[in-house]
Amino acid sequence: MNRGERRALRHYRLRGYRLLEANARAGRYELDLVLRRGRRLLVVEVKEKSGAAFGNPLEMIDREKVRRVRTGAQSWLAAHPEHAGLELSLEAAGVSGSRVERVPLM
Repeated sequence: MNRGERRALRHYRLRGYRLLEANARAGRYELDLVLRRGRRLLVVEVKEKSGAAFGNPLEMIDREKVRRVRTGAQSWLAAHPEHAGLELSLEAAGVSGSRVERVPLM
């Protein structure tokens, strides 16, 4: 787990999420964080950039990355049927320094 993923995980843990798996392999895809809070299963794609001069880390998320996260999440869920009844959500977390910005993936 890299520094950005650790920072994002801390952010989510402070908000009541529990880590189910980090850097999870799901078919040909890797999911940065798979979290759970109550009946919500959250798959998070983490992007980090060091310094404001390089732009917003969330700019690195394009349509293809969203498709890969969605496909990976569905594969992970199929391999973990014990979580099948949960509400699945996808997010991107952009980490810049100590700041974590979260956006839903459509």
